[in-house]
Amino acid sequence: MTALQLNADIYQNLAVLSEHESMLNKAAKYIRRLVKQVEKDPTCMTKEEYFAMLDRAEQGPTYRMLPGEDVTAFLKRQGYDI
Repeated sequence: MTALQLNADIYQNLAVLSEHESMLNKAAKYIRRLVKQVEKDPTCMTKEEYFAMLDRAEQGPTYRMLPGEDVTAFLKRQGYDI
């Protein structure tokens, strides 16, 4: 289903629920919980935001492991005291 179809389906089902106040109350509570999850999730982003984040990351410093180097040696070379 497309977003437009889903939107229409949700509104149609809400219209049915609007006749029953208790059911409509349950639906409203559930929707509030879903909205809170979306607001708290830092990984939720648009495609444009995602690619902008990648572009910013590519501009920063990069570190590469040397051939045959293990993680411990790499971290020591970066200045970590392991």
